[in-house]
Order: sequence, then structure tokens, then C-alpha cells
Amino acid sequence: MSAIRYALKSSATYFSRYGKFTTRCNYQHQHQRRFTAMPLTQLSEEEQMIKDNAARFTKERVVPLVRQMEETREVPDDLLQEMVDLGWFGFRVPVEYGGVGGNLFSFMLIVEETSKACLPFTTIYGVQNTLTIPILTRYGSEEQKQKYLPKFAAGMYNSVCLSEPETGSDAFALKTRATRDGDDFILNGSKLWITHAHRAGVFLVMANAAPEKGYKGITCFIVDRDTPGLSIARREEKLGMHLSSNCPVTFDNVRIPSSSVVGEIGSGYKMIAHALTDGRVGVATCGVGVAQGVLDHAIRYTMERKQFGK
Repeated sequence: MSAIRYALKSSATYFSRYGKFTTRCNYQHQHQRRFTAMPLTQLSEEEQMIKDNAARFTKERVVPLVRQMEETREVPDDLLQEMVDLGWFGFRVPVEYGGVGGNLFSFMLIVEETSKACLPFTTIYGVQNTLTIPILTRYGSEEQKQKYLPKFAAGMYNSVCLSEPETGSDAFALKTRATRDGDDFILNGSKLWITHAHRAGVFLVMANAAPEKGYKGITCFIVDRDTPGLSIARREEKLGMHLSSNCPVTFDNVRIPSSSVVGEIGSGYKMIAHALTDGRVGVATCGVGVAQGVLDHAIRYTMERKQFGK
């Protein structure tokens, strides 16, 4: 067992004060727990280091800026670059495309730590690692992976366009249509509450390319921000979570090539099911982090509070 752990440890290198994690061996991330049979409450040396580094970075760099970020609704450029340098934007991007190649469990360790301090900050790097990146990694063509995954790892925002005005996140009731026109598709429809739409450089759009087949016609398309006919409305005004933006996105006769199809025609509903599973794990982990953060604050206040001379 010690020999295995030494081999796994030697395949990875940590950089910077906060521990950018890179690896030349995806085997470590994907199979370590399978062979060591470790309980989820017991972290490996690498996992504990990822968690500790995330906690340290959150305390030293994120916490002092929480109020400023909520008021300005933006993350400072230098902080964004630090997150890129740490590998957070491309944590689940495979190593061969410039990412860390980490697994979902390790990523959730980071999510929990930053959520303790600022939940909307977590969405800055979290959405792509639980939605966009897994979809493109699993279903994208080699050309699509080569073009977009290195950009995601380098800090490009991206969004998934699923929710609609009358359907919410019900993937089986999408009204956005993709009509074939020669070698192209024409997209028409509207999406709502799209996270980070105003920052995104590219969108994964769920549209029905074969309405007569029902949900089996739902297809995923990758659409660049500057594509003619794609428009992004002003961000929604919310009671909180201001740092995490949500905007309507409209597609008005948006022409895209057939090479923009991710996976196969009609396979979008499978992608949604897989991606939302990861997304729900992420949401649950955020909840754990927020609850722990609140408890930590409450305990500190309880120990400091003075009342009635005590």
C-alpha cells in the first residue's frame, strides 16, 4: 500500500503557496479510491493537501474581498488570474488539454472551502467544472476539445443554456428549436437565468433538432458568443448572490455549422442527465460549505459576545 501511495504521490507536483495541482497520471485521480477502499471521511494525502490549500487561499485572498465583490458584482482580475494559476478553472479538464485532470470528489473539497466564505464566488469556477467541462470532455469531438478545453482551463467563462421561460430546467419540454438548413443549423428560442452569460465566451445550447421525436430530438450545440443573432439581456436583479450573474439569452436565426453539434443528434437529454447529476452534487456541497461557514461565524461570535457585563 505504501508503495502504491508513493507512486501516486510522485506522479504529481504542487506549485505556488496555495498548491497548484498538476498531474501526469490521471490514474491517481480516477482510481485511487477504488483500490485503497478509503471511506469518504478519510482523505488521502493529496486530497487533504487540496483541501488545506483551498482553505488557506479562501482565508487569505477571498474573505477580505467578499463585500467588495458583492458590491461591484465582479471578481478582481488579479484574483481571477490566481484562480487560473491554481488550476481551479480547469480542474476537471484532462491534462492533455491543459487542465489538472482532477475528479469530482477532489473538486468538491475546493467547492466546500470557498462556499464557507462566499457562495457566489464558488460559482465563478464551479459551473464549468460540473456542467460544461464534463459534457465537452465526455461527448465533444476531438476538434471541439482541442479548441475549447484549453481556453476553459486558461480562464474563459462558459455557460450552459438549458432553462427556458415556460419550462424551467425540464429538458423534456424545451421549445428552442434547431432547424437544419443544408450543412448548417438555425437556432431560434430564448433561455433564462443563464449563469455567467454576460461573461461567457461560449455557450452550450440545448435545442430540439427533431421535435417530432420529443425529448429524443434534444441536441447540444456549442455556440460562440459573437455569433450573429445571439443576444444577451441585462443581468437579473436578485436579493443576493450578486457576484453570480444570471441573464436571459436569445437566439434569433442563429446560424451555426453542423460541426457545432456536441455528440450526436438527439443525445442532448443524456448529456443533461449526466451533467445535472454532477451539478446537484455541487449544489449539495455548496450547502454543506455555507452551513459550516455560518456555524463557524456563530461560534466565534458566541465566544466574543458580551451581554449584561459578562
